[in-house]
Amino acid sequence: MPKNKGGKRKSRARRTATTTKRELVLKEDGQEYARVEKLLGGGRLTGACYDGKTRLCIIRGTLMKRVWIRQGDIVLVGLREYEDGKADVIHKYNPDEARVLKARGELPNYAKVEGEKAEEEDDCVFDFEDI
Repeated sequence: MPKNKGGKRKSRARRTATTTKRELVLKEDGQEYARVEKLLGGGRLTGACYDGKTRLCIIRGTLMKRVWIRQGDIVLVGLREYEDGKADVIHKYNPDEARVLKARGELPNYAKVEGEKAEEEDDCVFDFEDI
């Protein structure tokens, strides 16, 4: 059986695949931004929502094999009215979109975005200039 199936058009489409800029999805009522803390397997993850709660989030079937979610990613979750401890992952933001959300004030200032430089804090107790 041949290894390369699909013909000329498939290889041409693979070469010309470029990332397109997509419209930024903002949260609405019943939705919240969250940071992925831990992947649990089976389409589930633990998400730290920016309202202060940690929820068990279930990845929707439309995102399951198409969008790869990793630890530390920023996602939009839909809250459940009948279960406060569970939520559904609606959308995953790439690092550029997450920086735009933080700049707009949608995400709090303490939110860590992938690819962002951490501010250096001077926690050193010793003063080396006196020695």
